[in-house]
Amino acid sequence: MAFDKRRLADLANHDAFLQRHNGPDAEDVAAMLETLDMDGMGSLIDRTVPAGIRLGRELALDPPRSEAEALDYLYRLARQNRVAKSYIGQGYYDTLLPAVIQRNVLENPGWYTAYTPYQPEISQGRLEGLLNFQQMIMDLTGMSLANASLLDEATAAAEAMALCRRANKKAKTNAFFVAEDVFPQTLDVVRTRAHYFGFELIVAPAEQLADHDAFGALLQYPGDSGRVRDLAPLLSAAKEKGIMTCVAADIMSLVLLKEPGALGADMVVGSAQRFGVPMGFGGPHAAFFATSDKLKRSIPGRIIGVSRDERGQTALRMAMQTREQHIRREKATSNICTAQALLANIAGFYAVYHGAEGLRTIAGRIHRLTTILAEGLRRAGVSLANDSWFDTLRLTGVDAGKIHGRAMAQDVNLRYFEGGDVGLSLDQTTTAHDVAQLFDVLLGEEHGLSVSVLDAEIVAAGTSGIPEACQRDSDFLTHPTFQRYHSETEMLRYLKRLENKDLSLAHAMIPLGSCTMKLNATAEMMPITWPELARIHPFAPKDQVAGYKQIIDELAAFLEEITGYDHIAMQPNSGAQGEYAGLVAIRRYQAAQGEGHRNVCLIPSSAHGTNPASAAMAHMKVVVVECDADGNIDLADLRAKSEAHSDNLSAIMLTYPSTHGVFEEGVREACEIVHEHGGQVYIDGANMNAQVGLARPGDFGGDVSHLNLHKTFCIPHGGGGPGMGPIGVKAHLAPYVPNHSVRPLEGVEAGAGAVAAAPFGSASILPISWAYIKMMGARGLREATELAILGANYIARRLGEHYPVLYKGSNGTVAHECILDVRPLKAASGIGEEDIAKRLMDYGFHAPTMSFPVPGTLMIEPTESESRYELDRFCDAMISIREEIARVESGEWPADNNPLVRAPHTMADLMDDAWERPYSREIGAFPSQAVKAAKYWPAVNRVDNVQGDRQLICSCPSIDAYRD
Repeated sequence: MAFDKRRLADLANHDAFLQRHNGPDAEDVAAMLETLDMDGMGSLIDRTVPAGIRLGRELALDPPRSEAEALDYLYRLARQNRVAKSYIGQGYYDTLLPAVIQRNVLENPGWYTAYTPYQPEISQGRLEGLLNFQQMIMDLTGMSLANASLLDEATAAAEAMALCRRANKKAKTNAFFVAEDVFPQTLDVVRTRAHYFGFELIVAPAEQLADHDAFGALLQYPGDSGRVRDLAPLLSAAKEKGIMTCVAADIMSLVLLKEPGALGADMVVGSAQRFGVPMGFGGPHAAFFATSDKLKRSIPGRIIGVSRDERGQTALRMAMQTREQHIRREKATSNICTAQALLANIAGFYAVYHGAEGLRTIAGRIHRLTTILAEGLRRAGVSLANDSWFDTLRLTGVDAGKIHGRAMAQDVNLRYFEGGDVGLSLDQTTTAHDVAQLFDVLLGEEHGLSVSVLDAEIVAAGTSGIPEACQRDSDFLTHPTFQRYHSETEMLRYLKRLENKDLSLAHAMIPLGSCTMKLNATAEMMPITWPELARIHPFAPKDQVAGYKQIIDELAAFLEEITGYDHIAMQPNSGAQGEYAGLVAIRRYQAAQGEGHRNVCLIPSSAHGTNPASAAMAHMKVVVVECDADGNIDLADLRAKSEAHSDNLSAIMLTYPSTHGVFEEGVREACEIVHEHGGQVYIDGANMNAQVGLARPGDFGGDVSHLNLHKTFCIPHGGGGPGMGPIGVKAHLAPYVPNHSVRPLEGVEAGAGAVAAAPFGSASILPISWAYIKMMGARGLREATELAILGANYIARRLGEHYPVLYKGSNGTVAHECILDVRPLKAASGIGEEDIAKRLMDYGFHAPTMSFPVPGTLMIEPTESESRYELDRFCDAMISIREEIARVESGEWPADNNPLVRAPHTMADLMDDAWERPYSREIGAFPSQAVKAAKYWPAVNRVDNVQGDRQLICSCPSIDAYRD
């Protein structure tokens, strides 16, 4: 009996996480099903998910673990990693994240659960943080414009290559020059991208740049081996030949080195990782991309701009959103969807907290210790391959085997080159004691060198590893924001002020369709800052990362079972990059079969905007397949176009359930049609939250899918990143997924180039998804999917009486999201989807997805994490808004002066002496009882988008602008 009681207690404990992750309890579920006139969940699923694709069994996963058990097991895995002292460098460095930023940003759901700031009125805090990041990058690079981050340095370099080709219209060549001392992982990613763009890569010494005809060039500053080269003559010669130039720069070195903009670069890229962001076995890290002003309309990624709100106050927004791939589709400048907003904010706050003087102290210390090391090695007779340096040395003519043995004995990781050279890079965490240890490792313990003596002699002699022509003589970070918040008290209050301006999942449901804003459980998030996971270099020796390997292998096995695929490739570090990687795998496979000519990609008109953008990047010809009146793929049109392009058909890109929020019953037939004509089937995994435990894309015809781990599998959106987009593939495609030149992966073709800088992408956030699956178990995952479908149908039923629901399945149900058609209302009242979106802010909600995939609509996805109370609160708000629209329709409120077109309402509105509006202040700012109980205040009034684009300002405005 005691055993049985204990077992029952354990089972209850295991179910506890499931009950906490899923919002509706049994009573709520019963009430929601009653609203739908259904007698059970089985009835709903039978009517919604086609029987022909149903899994028909429970997923074969381990029993669920409780939070305590999962964390205990995960910690035991993490401890299998060995946190050695890493001097590998190569674009990744240990760093010290200030505790005030770690606790109040990285570990704070107010920051990590926010969505991409498409709605600026409720995003002013993270927008200001990203504007700080842009200003920091502009100052350090010497460029006039910077974006709000990219995925990693290698991806940024590849984007720079593409920008050079687009912008350099006079160049008659398709050749791109890459200096041979560019980081190898960057060259790897650039080579992959160049192949499908049809570019020729010229890899040669940087000094030979002007000897070649090229449309663009990529240089590393400092070089891979640490050399600090004066780039001004090379950049000048390139300009004379009409070659556009990109400099991949180390952000910490730019504190002391002359800024690339002053040297003549057209664009500057790099990683902001060493500004406080943990290495994390490769990511996530914010890359940066800076350009001259003339390229501002072509720069990839997101840009934060300064505009005004309706009261004329300074307000920030994402500028030039029409460049985004969801709008431009196959004409997009890139397929970038997820940036690295959370990490960009952290890097920006690192600069705010330290200020220019603090950064000079950090960079100066790194350089001084490197100089001590270089001078000591020189005195000991060791030759250096580089006669200049910032933080990196390359030793030549040494016994690498002996050095490796001593290094391993002292838990020190160095870099070992082919040919016997040894490299090392110092960082912010390096101390004088570490330098003394390095002398022992590199020279043996009888070297007789004293760090303190060397330091005194170097200071007296004024020795520097930076050539005089390369030494920075300009100021940076002069804006008051970077000068004020240097005490922890001030910094804490600044971070809190910004957080208070943002709406996140900590405030309310975020009902964005296609984005799956679900719970990011605290237990899932805790491990990301464990040193055993955070302080691991992505190129650490394999015997030091056994824990990471097991976590990744277990997660891959979970995802294989969930999706029905044979192999999971973890490298892509965004959903859009996963799309690209999947299409590249298809193209590599077809080329190996002698069918490299296949280049046509069929894409339904309802597809995600990243789909055609990714196809274009893979050098595929996009052919659009029409949808029928019910939102389904028109199978007759699909068959006709498959037949018409049969000889050249490469793939189809499907989203399932469709972007219209429907489980299409003809999906198997669609896959069969494409396969009949020799094509492969790519199934976009953006909507996997409606499939897990019920259906598997690998079973009903998919050859490859990407998975948005930042959607279905609980990695947070972070205000627009981080994300992960691994791909699942069938066995025949497995050899053709991305490989990595620095850390080759098992079972992948050697020539399969990388798509990301690190072999496993943003590995440090993979434990989040691992923990989610581990704690939910098979039943929990299935029930989460069922509840997501239930929630969407509940909303569709409650709101269907007030707003037309655009698409439904053949049995009258929707999948995990529903689309409300606002167009009839706009025609009758003048109130459109944007007015509803802004008015929802007054009710304390983020807007649903606007005008995607159908213009003039709102797409709503509730997720399983939202309680019935919150679903009702949202529905009540939408119904109340519909009643407000009726008052406009009737003429009671003027079309140009009503709560919808004047929304959102701010404190400043209520403080106006005159209230010249036909509705009360209470209706404006407190339209519901829920809002009266807990009010979220939008920071600014409606932002003027047109003004912000016409007068593009992407740097920090003066303090007076905020004061005014």
